[in-house]
Amino acid sequence: MAPPNPPPTSEASSSAVQKVKSNLVFRSTWAELNGAMGDLGTYIPIVLSLTLASDLNLGTTLIFTGMYNIITGAIYGVPMPVQPMKSIAAVALADPTFSIPEIMASGILTGATMLVLGVTGLMQLAYKLIPLCVVRGIQLAQGLSFALTAVKYVRKVQDLPRSKSMDQRHSLGFDGLILAIACVCFIVIVNGAGEDPNHDHDHDHDEEPSHQIQARISNKVRKIRRVIFALPSAFLVFVLGVLLAFIRRPRVVHEIKFGPSSIEVVKMSRHAWKQGFIKGTIPQLPLSILNSVIAVCKLSSDLFPGKDFSVTSLSVTVGLMNLVGGWFGAMPCCHGAGGLAGQYKFGGRSGGCVALLGAAKLILGFVLGSSLAHFFNQFPVGILGVLLLFAGVELAMASRDMNTKEDSFVMLLCTAVSLVGSSAALGFLCGMIVFVLLKLRDWINGKPINAIWKHEGPDEQV
Repeated sequence: MAPPNPPPTSEASSSAVQKVKSNLVFRSTWAELNGAMGDLGTYIPIVLSLTLASDLNLGTTLIFTGMYNIITGAIYGVPMPVQPMKSIAAVALADPTFSIPEIMASGILTGATMLVLGVTGLMQLAYKLIPLCVVRGIQLAQGLSFALTAVKYVRKVQDLPRSKSMDQRHSLGFDGLILAIACVCFIVIVNGAGEDPNHDHDHDHDEEPSHQIQARISNKVRKIRRVIFALPSAFLVFVLGVLLAFIRRPRVVHEIKFGPSSIEVVKMSRHAWKQGFIKGTIPQLPLSILNSVIAVCKLSSDLFPGKDFSVTSLSVTVGLMNLVGGWFGAMPCCHGAGGLAGQYKFGGRSGGCVALLGAAKLILGFVLGSSLAHFFNQFPVGILGVLLLFAGVELAMASRDMNTKEDSFVMLLCTAVSLVGSSAALGFLCGMIVFVLLKLRDWINGKPINAIWKHEGPDEQV
């Protein structure tokens, strides 16, 4: 008798396990480790600022964001970032009355809205209707914003809890200008402009005897070059920052306490829900929709051909992250095109990259908890600026595929309004209006209707 066929549920579970294993496999150990550092220039300043200024529970945030990193890495198989919601963080740092209950309420409400948009298919509709040039404008604005902030971190001393720049940074010292510039030069030499390293072509080994010495020298030079270009530059720069943090204030070791922070349910009053929605959710939603979902989908299709993700799945994961962690005091989180670009820039190519970062967060959260804030307060801000600079430049370079003058015009207008107005929503609105006006002009000039609005997105996959 033929053996009975395995039940469909068994085949499905086996397939899911194999997919998760494949998504978490490192493409290159050093490159993935290096890529994991690519998002820290954004993550550390925001989380540290909220910890010091608003009493955010750093231990809880590390634990929950660590779990999010591992889960998203297993699901998507690319270095999908988990970043703090920047608009909510900005409101919390600017308004002392916007405390932890309001922060968590705004995150939960934003997550619930994103979940509804994903489940109902409205996010997919928005993805199909929003033209690529407008998305590129938002990406370019966000990338330039990151780069400008990074330069500010490098040039001036920062008061992170108040989100203010102070005096010019001294040239020398453990957080000096020369150190930051040296780190920039080191990363440029090792990583270049972010291109894949050229493979050495095989040379004919049957040289004439007179050329054998020259050939041996050439081989040694190529080996040295391969070693230099394979260095995990971002990881080494981050490790340097860790060492300098201890050197700057050795007593910080005695301020670190072992053991996780207590995880408690945050109590939110009706007033907190109202203020959270008005001050936090409303300004955050446009940024989450555009930069955390739509722009991430566009960028992932550019960086990882064949791994196009649906906006539905991304919207749902953003929603679920905040509907779970928000009740326990974890910082509201989303995905972000800047984090994806930064991790890709430094070598992240698989879900194992962010899973490794997530595991590190979990260990730190359980072992050191919120006392880790004392250490990060000593971390050289100039080095964080260096990491953020390359993440911003990599994100901005995604806009280089605008080949027509019309698309470039819309993109640059959208970028200019977003930067000057400090609002992605305002830039998006202006970009869409100008795009529609240009299409109306094409229609008046007699262009066929079916050729006016061409926009194709990746099929639903994940």
